[in-house]
Amino acid sequence: MKIAVIGQSLFGKEVYKELRKDGHTIVGVFTIPDKDGKADPLATEAEKDGVPVFKLSRWRVKGQALPEVVSQYKATGPELNVLPFCSQFIPMEVIDHPKHGSIIYHPSLLPRHRGASAINWTLIHGDKKGGFTVFWADDGLDTGPILLQRECDVEPNDTVNTIYKRFLFPEGVKGTVEAVRLIAEGKAQRIPQPEEGATYECIQKKENSKIDWNQSAEAIHNWIRGNDKVPGAWAEVDGQKVTFYGSTLIDNGVAANGRPLEICGASRPGMVTKAGLVLFGNDGGALLVKNIQFEDGKMITASQYFSAGASATVVLTEEEKAFAEQMRAVWQSILTNVGQIEDSTDFFKSGAASMDVVRLVEEVKLCASSCQLQNEDIYMNTTFQDFIQMCVRKLRGEDDEEELIVDYVEKNINNMTVKMPHQLFINGEFVDAEGGKTYKTINPCDGMAICDVSLAQISDVDKAVAAAKEAFEEQEWGKMNPRDRGRLLYKLADLMEQHQEELATIEAIDSGAVYTLALKTHVGMSIQTFRYFAGWCDKIQGSTIPINQARPNRNLFCVEVCAIVIPWNYPLMMLAWKTAACLAAGNTVVLKPAQVTPLTALKFAELASRAGLPKGVINILPGSGSLVGQRLSDHPDVRKLGFTGSTEIGKQIMKSCAVSNLKKVSLELGGKSPLIIFADCDMDKAVRMGMSSVFFNKGENCIAAGRLFVEESIHDQFVKKVVEEVKKMKIGDPLDRCTDHGPQNHKAHLDKLVEFCQFGVKEGAVLVCGGHALQRPGFFFEPTVFTNVQDHMYIAKEESFGPVMIISKFKSGEIDEVLRSANATEYGLASGVFTKDISKALYVSERLNAGTVFVNTYNKTDVATPFGGFKQSGFGKDLGKTTCTSLKTQPTLHPSHSPPLKHMTHDNEC
Repeated sequence: MKIAVIGQSLFGKEVYKELRKDGHTIVGVFTIPDKDGKADPLATEAEKDGVPVFKLSRWRVKGQALPEVVSQYKATGPELNVLPFCSQFIPMEVIDHPKHGSIIYHPSLLPRHRGASAINWTLIHGDKKGGFTVFWADDGLDTGPILLQRECDVEPNDTVNTIYKRFLFPEGVKGTVEAVRLIAEGKAQRIPQPEEGATYECIQKKENSKIDWNQSAEAIHNWIRGNDKVPGAWAEVDGQKVTFYGSTLIDNGVAANGRPLEICGASRPGMVTKAGLVLFGNDGGALLVKNIQFEDGKMITASQYFSAGASATVVLTEEEKAFAEQMRAVWQSILTNVGQIEDSTDFFKSGAASMDVVRLVEEVKLCASSCQLQNEDIYMNTTFQDFIQMCVRKLRGEDDEEELIVDYVEKNINNMTVKMPHQLFINGEFVDAEGGKTYKTINPCDGMAICDVSLAQISDVDKAVAAAKEAFEEQEWGKMNPRDRGRLLYKLADLMEQHQEELATIEAIDSGAVYTLALKTHVGMSIQTFRYFAGWCDKIQGSTIPINQARPNRNLFCVEVCAIVIPWNYPLMMLAWKTAACLAAGNTVVLKPAQVTPLTALKFAELASRAGLPKGVINILPGSGSLVGQRLSDHPDVRKLGFTGSTEIGKQIMKSCAVSNLKKVSLELGGKSPLIIFADCDMDKAVRMGMSSVFFNKGENCIAAGRLFVEESIHDQFVKKVVEEVKKMKIGDPLDRCTDHGPQNHKAHLDKLVEFCQFGVKEGAVLVCGGHALQRPGFFFEPTVFTNVQDHMYIAKEESFGPVMIISKFKSGEIDEVLRSANATEYGLASGVFTKDISKALYVSERLNAGTVFVNTYNKTDVATPFGGFKQSGFGKDLGKTTCTSLKTQPTLHPSHSPPLKHMTHDNEC
């Protein structure tokens, strides 16, 4: 049969080739003019075969056929017109001329989706079935009788490209050729199209492909994939049009682990994750977009949206320059219409099409087999210079720095939006725990869950320790100049200060700390601590000792991996006290926050990463002490462990550290700190500071005055004034600026306080006020005062760790007797004395067995002052200059004098 092929594109080319294979004579190919000097694939193939090719810009003007064009067409003598893919309007004089008329391929199941964007609308409408129709042309728009149809399933994540490549292209070619075969055999059907179910949609163009966010996630997904890649569904982001590509549906319940991105009109912010950009519908469902394109044509992977600009330009080696010239020649062979390939030449603006992308990818493989590109790499690096830079980086094995992805739990609270990470932080990334295990962290103010937090397992501890070890031994941290290390810690302190209100709010809802106290002490002192130790980074040094026959160099070396286990009373401040010194000394850290207060530690991890601390330097593992704490104690690659907590657990940790690998250990444990108040004190100050010594931070204070000794002559007056002040205290929401006393940290601790007070009453102590849990939501306990407490009583010897004032009186002049009672404890963390007599103050302070003695004050710690205890309150110091050197090892090196050493430095490189 004599056939005129009218159309264009690769699809038209394949139909043309198959028709010739079937024995038909192609009398003429009618196609579009060359574009940018490049012929259409159909024209190129026909010209190669010597078939007449007519490149027509149009067939008609103002609805009237052009006589000269129609004459050219009729002169070829076709018996059938085949229109495999045609973007032009063909006059009816041409359609009806052949003996068998004209057939057209259409990529939808007619009568559904008539019009030029049929594949797009098949996906936009979420059709479960797609397919194509070969129909007889008439004077309507895709309304002619049906000759042949084939259908396929539409996959949930199909795009125009995938369904076209999988079915519409290959099967469409076969179907069109089969239709011609049926005509030749006289078996072709003419089935009238039903009007029922007929649809006609407009041509999809950029201006009408904007996303409507007021619909379900599935509908948004269908809109994006239905416009992928042409014309491209878009939305307004940061004041410009951003186009989305590569959409897939995410199952309900899958959390978006990433950084929020505000999108104009969207029901909620998107989330930039490692996998791409997660978008949300108004039904709470989610979808994932792989790539995005900006208005200037630049395409990037969606996961890199927040990346800070392009990497610095790579300087090419001679070998890489030779590769670049090979690629320049390849570009020249593809872009034949371009006179010369410059660095600024844009692949697509110079006329390249999708097939050219495929060819370029394959050409790169031929020139450098190790450089495996994807089509998206070309779309994202469209200029020659960007393309070469991308190829060279891949050949070198270099990867762009990854943006920190944080899956925030957000809460609008305290007049701000608080963003809280809730996963483990290992090797610079927030990750789920092994097996996806989680637990709920509770707000002590109302007893309700704040969020689910990842619960670290033993395998997570091993990963974190391995990351910390690698960060020190293999990565930049272990080789970093101490002064550069200090700059990073200063930057971290600055970031903490910028986020101090957010940190204090998190501390308040997670630990029950009164917000104003959290802001000043929990967070404020944490910031001071990092600034203090940042200044010590380049001042920790060894020494040279003159001895006979040698000048040994006593250098200081890093401990390397330090484990830190902190308590729940000052979650951020305890982290800062121990972590800042470790980092200043050049070590890496694996930290376990208290299981009940993990959130500020995880927020700190985020800020540390944003400050530029390298991956693996800080690792945060929320989890149980019996699992995570024990594994850190036992781990052979941990060389130092710092612990703040109970004496009982401290003993267990010390034993494990000894048995495992003789780790260095520092322990800050329990306390029963005595405060002695003499009759010659400043009474008002003694009352004020005495209350602070007990009730500060709800009594959850390691140095709290566990027992007050008040001289007999002022005892009753002191108690009366204290009770008057206690009754003035406002108990309530820690975020209320008027609150003096917030909730206890957690339910188990509240129950222990109730039991502690019951012991006191049972043994005969006088309960003056308080002693009970408040009957309200949350974990609130009344500030409590006991008097007539004797040395043998349980409450006189054991720590309450709560707002319980234990008062004993002593007789005037019995200084040594009261000192014996004060020291009659296994603890020795802190102590205090109030008197106007300086001689008495010095006499008492010198004889109190405690790591810290306060004189006429209490709770006045400073980052420059070493802090630690005696006896069963532990050993080792936090804060102060000596802490840095304790976090170093101190070998003695004996260099030989032969040959003589001309110059020796004694610095502190780790």
